[in-house]
Amino acid sequence: MGTRCLIGATMVMVVGVVVECVVGVSLSSRLIHRFSEELRVGSRETDWWPQRRSLDYYHMLVKSDVERQKMKLAPPYHFLFPSQGSTTMSLGNDFGWLHYTWIDIGTPNVSFLVALDAGSDLLWIPCDCIQCAPLSASNYNTLDRDLNEYRPSTSTTSKHLSCSHQLCQLGPNCQSPKQPCPYKVNYYSADTSSSGFLVEDTLHLAGNDDKSNTSVQASVIIGCGRKQSGGYLDGVAPDGLMGLGLGEISVPSFLARGGLVRNSFSLCFDNDDSGRIFFGDQGPAAQHSTPFLPSDGKYITYIVGVKACCVGSSCLDKTSFEALVDSGTSFTFLPKEAYERVAEEFDRQVNATRTSYEGYPWKYCYKSSSQVMPKTPSLVLKFAVNNSFVVHDPVFIIYGNQGVVGFCLAIEPSGESSGTIGQNFMTGYRIVFDRENLKLGWSRSNCQDLSDGTRLPLSPPKSSPQNPLPTTEQQSAPSGNAVAPAVAGRTPSKPSSASTQQLPSPSELCLVMLLLLYFCIHLPHVSDSLS
Repeated sequence: MGTRCLIGATMVMVVGVVVECVVGVSLSSRLIHRFSEELRVGSRETDWWPQRRSLDYYHMLVKSDVERQKMKLAPPYHFLFPSQGSTTMSLGNDFGWLHYTWIDIGTPNVSFLVALDAGSDLLWIPCDCIQCAPLSASNYNTLDRDLNEYRPSTSTTSKHLSCSHQLCQLGPNCQSPKQPCPYKVNYYSADTSSSGFLVEDTLHLAGNDDKSNTSVQASVIIGCGRKQSGGYLDGVAPDGLMGLGLGEISVPSFLARGGLVRNSFSLCFDNDDSGRIFFGDQGPAAQHSTPFLPSDGKYITYIVGVKACCVGSSCLDKTSFEALVDSGTSFTFLPKEAYERVAEEFDRQVNATRTSYEGYPWKYCYKSSSQVMPKTPSLVLKFAVNNSFVVHDPVFIIYGNQGVVGFCLAIEPSGESSGTIGQNFMTGYRIVFDRENLKLGWSRSNCQDLSDGTRLPLSPPKSSPQNPLPTTEQQSAPSGNAVAPAVAGRTPSKPSSASTQQLPSPSELCLVMLLLLYFCIHLPHVSDSLS
């Protein structure tokens, strides 16, 4: 092990080498150190740039290498899920048909019923409210208990995120770098937003390892949502929203950077409005998949490329488009041309009488001739490499006093060149957002068992030791953004109060030796210059 460490250290020191590759002709490229003066001059992020050969300089090198080592090591947990269980639920029209789950935050822990949104990044909850949705159960038909409001001052593990923090996107607008970091997220739904300030606190989870389920305390960044607007005052996500996007501030990003689970998560939506969420799940080997697509050269949201849409046995021309895969959008939107072709072909094949239902947003609705749901044409999305996504639930069923009275094709035109694959299209599937390999996976599931025969962990642990994550300062990267563009439908400082001391791992000891080697090599030069 010592020999390997020394070799690795020697390789790291060779920063300015010229690499020559000979494949018929000689090619060369110049390697530039990540903290070189040349790179600093061309960077916008100069506030955190370390002075060469300073203690901060070597500290940041070692910190970066520790993060890389964590990514290479197998994580301690196969899955993580909320401490109250992996269950998600749809609460119907009262709550905008989205899926929700209970999470626990703070010390002592307080429960919140948050909507699950793969189209945005920030986890926010109602907090020190100026303008929030009603939290009393009497305002909702489906709740049996009141919802909660978060108060950072009552949590012993809470601390404000300062404007100087790397993940404070609005930091440049602050009057003082020490004041609390403000945030505002604007969502696609008209006039829908959440604003307040950012705090760091503990998110309580349960972990599934090789032996049993154990408690896990994760230090994450939370939006203290003091003021909501639009749909968030009308029943959608009244108790908060968990952004599951690709941004550095999202919960999946914190868990993966902490080395606890793989950089992936899954959502499963069953036909009975129940579901599951698992952080770290990369899906079964036999699942179908399609790659995520970049936007302007960057991976900022879960975008996939649909090659064609098929209704029944007819695959339609001019129905290719890019789509955001978004659990925070209840229903599905297609670009206008693709929408018209799909809807007209569905209308041609369906054996039912066209009608309209007051209050429903869909154009293609039908009467049912019996009290049971009639057979409807299948809908298939074709992806690259002949991968097909069969939509099991493309219609919205309308019930009357005697049973089914009709149904609507639950698709709308997006008004844009791109579409959104909403929650209704995901029903009946275990949907895997594999951020590590930048691909979307899917496999048929009843949201109870894995396809390889092992049962999903459904319940939280009864009692087990805590396993905290590193602080946000230890996890954040210099180029982090506080809040990525929300598309849902609609340096070193005090350690986190959730952190504990641990013995260094062999890889960390190796990196400490590397730091010592740096000092051994450079201190003689410093001494010469001083003398």
